[in-house]
Amino acid sequence: MIAAVLALLLTQEIVEVEGQPLAANVDRLGQALEILGHPLPDEVKRALKAAGQDAKRVQETLDPLVFLVVTPGAKTVRGRGPAAIQQAGYTPLVVKVVNPAGATTSLKVSSPQAGPVYAGVAELSMKRQDQRGLRENENAKGDPGRFLDLEMFGAPPMSPALSGLGVEYAILLVYSTSSGRKTAEIAGTPVEFDVRPAIAVKLAIRDVDGTPTTGRFVFVDAGGRVHPPQPKRLAPDLFFQKQIYRHDGESVLLPPGKLTMRYGRGPEYRDLEREVTVTGAGGAAIEVQLERWVDPMARGFWCGDHHIHAAGCAHYTKPTEGVFAPDMFRQVKGEALNVGCILTWGPCFDFQQQFFSPGVDKLSEARTLLKYDIEVSGFGSQALGHVCLLNLKEQIYPGADGSKNWPTWTTPVMRWAKKQGGVTGYAHSASGLQVAPANAGKRLLDQLDADKDGKVSKEEAARGLLPEEFGAIDADRDGALSLEELVKSVDRAADALPNLAIPEMNSVGAMEIFVTAPQGLCDFISAMDTARLPEWNAWYHLLNCGLPVKVSGETDFPCMSGTRVGQGRVYVKLGKVDKLDYAAWCQGIAKGRSYVSDGYAHALEFTVAGKEPGDEVAVAAPGTVSVKAMVAFSAQTPIETPYGSVAPREGRRIVGDTVDLHPGPAVAA
Repeated sequence: MIAAVLALLLTQEIVEVEGQPLAANVDRLGQALEILGHPLPDEVKRALKAAGQDAKRVQETLDPLVFLVVTPGAKTVRGRGPAAIQQAGYTPLVVKVVNPAGATTSLKVSSPQAGPVYAGVAELSMKRQDQRGLRENENAKGDPGRFLDLEMFGAPPMSPALSGLGVEYAILLVYSTSSGRKTAEIAGTPVEFDVRPAIAVKLAIRDVDGTPTTGRFVFVDAGGRVHPPQPKRLAPDLFFQKQIYRHDGESVLLPPGKLTMRYGRGPEYRDLEREVTVTGAGGAAIEVQLERWVDPMARGFWCGDHHIHAAGCAHYTKPTEGVFAPDMFRQVKGEALNVGCILTWGPCFDFQQQFFSPGVDKLSEARTLLKYDIEVSGFGSQALGHVCLLNLKEQIYPGADGSKNWPTWTTPVMRWAKKQGGVTGYAHSASGLQVAPANAGKRLLDQLDADKDGKVSKEEAARGLLPEEFGAIDADRDGALSLEELVKSVDRAADALPNLAIPEMNSVGAMEIFVTAPQGLCDFISAMDTARLPEWNAWYHLLNCGLPVKVSGETDFPCMSGTRVGQGRVYVKLGKVDKLDYAAWCQGIAKGRSYVSDGYAHALEFTVAGKEPGDEVAVAAPGTVSVKAMVAFSAQTPIETPYGSVAPREGRRIVGDTVDLHPGPAVAA
């Protein structure tokens, strides 16, 4: 049987099959090729129309265009069709599927020259952002010959699976990063490609004042594919992002034809979109004029992300190395951040520590600063909470060897940082501050049930801290609290702010902040990259205890979220300055002269009794104070959980979380 099939393939003989379903398949093939911008030649269309439902004539007409002949489970052979493709674009090639076994699975075509060009991405990073497919077939051996990307076209009018018909036609999309004559092996079959060169499109990017700047771009073709493809990206383009960043005057390789271009520069700018036509005539260029909807700098506020990484989670070929300062500067400026704090941490410490300096990186500009500092994470005191150490003049703890032999608790580390003028705070503060109602309810029962009768009386409850008033918990009004009532109470309380639902305290967020804050060693608690309720709840309770801990916005890019830097940010009021000072910006965080945002909402003015953030409000006696604010909200705020605009199925307690995607069912928050 197999020998007969192979003989059939090698001669490309006509396969006997019912004409009506084959004709329908070929009709869909023609429609799909039209959609993809590669229609069948007019003479082929006429011949197919004349062939009608004659299966033999249909095959005789199409077979000269067939690139590959594939039989599932058997050898693939080269067809008679051309192998002319386009660099930087997806070229559709016709595949003939001979299917004597009637398989109905999805057709997959592989090549050693295809697949991702990077390697080493952490599984957790891709799982969190639902991009696990980007880890498949990573380039672990560093093969430089991966110039192809192969994709079976399964969108309507085509189908993602085979129909089971004895013969049908499919479409293989072929992408090449290189041009010229290229040899590849596809499904064990050698192929000689003729790859037409792409167009280097030069981008002229102007800020609102007409000055050259850096922009964020997404190029999408008619089939919804992003260019350049994510699996084919190395720094400065990062494979786990759909967007790319370009400085004014730089180019991007694109295929000729029409594309949709989405562009902007951080959340303070409008997200714009327009269709562009790429041609090689006269030098390809696209001019972009950016538009702001708000300008905090005009009111003296300068934004930054105090927690960004250049290695260790996603953007690397080697996990311990990562990318370099120019790549991170491109991200920071492309998102319109004024300050980007690149924090060296555990896995990449030995390599990345070489980029540290007491001052800002040499790439820094007057309005865009890059500074390498430290996150104690993956070493030392990390079990008691990861800490961000900013504005360091030295990066190695006295007596330590790189990241080895650091203290096992955060207090001495923060004291050391403060002595050198550093600013300190706990990272991703809600990591470990989430509430598990079943666990919390059982802890309450074990703690308060003195007579061990399985319930908590009113007298017993008075010895502890309940999540709600006793009467609100006692649903059956029997004068005692059961485990079920306690669990339900904790569950209700966890969705309120502030609340008294005791969290698990079992991870790497603001665990030791309740020790260091009273000593004056902790300047801030981080927010905007974990769920809002536990973040703010911890901060509110610290404030209610009289501890003047400030709050700062971070992303923990790309470990918590690889979407973009500055997804969480802090706006520090420095006034109108011609040149930013990093130390002054950090001190502004420590003194609370700031507000925290995702960039889509702003408190451009805020006073209490005439005092601004960072000032002390002294009230001689209980009374009324005047609160004034000027706020601004973007009409283009993304409708997603991280931005507080959608509540996931877990409820309000997860709103704002950037760590994991939270698919529906979801409702407006």
